Amino acid sequence: MKFLIGRVVVTRGVHARMVDDRTFMEFIGRCLGRHMDGDWGEVDREDRQTNEDALKVGNRLLSAYSHVDNTRVWVITEADRSVTTVLFPDEY
Repeated sequence: MKFLIGRVVVTRGVHARMVDDRTFMEFIGRCLGRHMDGDWGEVDREDRQTNEDALKVGNRLLSAYSHVDNTRVWVITEADRSVTTVLFPDEY
């Protein structure tokens, strides 16, 4: 684990999908683990570097992951590391 993620919250859309699909809930758990380990998933080179810099100076962190059905989620940890939010990109 490279950093603390604080309280984990999910949007209503992600929550609804997790309730309906256990495999999606397990996917979200894996995403959170990857995020904490500094595996930023499917972000571009610039965002990857921004995250690496953010680890040093305490800025916001963003990861992106795709489920096997191509549903994409973002995981965002706030700069103060108090909250991490899991959301669909269109919920941003």
